[in-house]
Amino acid sequence: MYPNCIKDIIEAFKDLPGIGEKTAERLAFSLINFDKDKLTSFSDAITAVRDKIKYCTICGNITDEDKCSICNDKNRNDKIIFVVEKAKDISLFEKINVFNCRYHVLGGLISPLDGIGPEDVNIDSLIKRIDNDNVEEIILSLKPSIEGETTMQYIKKVLDGKNVRVTRIATGIPMGTDIEYIDAMTLEFALDGRKDI
Repeated sequence: MYPNCIKDIIEAFKDLPGIGEKTAERLAFSLINFDKDKLTSFSDAITAVRDKIKYCTICGNITDEDKCSICNDKNRNDKIIFVVEKAKDISLFEKINVFNCRYHVLGGLISPLDGIGPEDVNIDSLIKRIDNDNVEEIILSLKPSIEGETTMQYIKKVLDGKNVRVTRIATGIPMGTDIEYIDAMTLEFALDGRKDI
């Protein structure tokens, strides 16, 4: 029904998260309406992602250099490392501009059922950073799931005996949520994290 190049771009768009057949078709046909300069610019941006984006040699964040802009920033607090699952998570915390610390990207979570062990996650380099940089605290910010909990407990165990404080961000019931729709794990975290008012 469509020329092969349109079929190919539709299939490519469908690889993106949340994009189904109809949205992929709509996006593909919107490209047809681009002028040549705009289409070339679009193509060049995708090619640049392919050719230039890599992972920071220190923290695992995405960058187009050996070290990311955060690791290059001399004004950051070297004594605190904020540990996240994905590089995208860093932008969430940077937007709120609360912490001026360093980051570490695990690149996944431990999940024995999926065959993902500690050696498959970027934990060894975290331990080296803690040892070499005299880090005083790591803040774990991983999703509240079985995999997230497993990963946090593993990190806590590995760091036991090292002179570093291990904390986690608070989890619990989001504002405005009806309690009857909260899952058991979230309720458990909310109870564990309760504090005086």
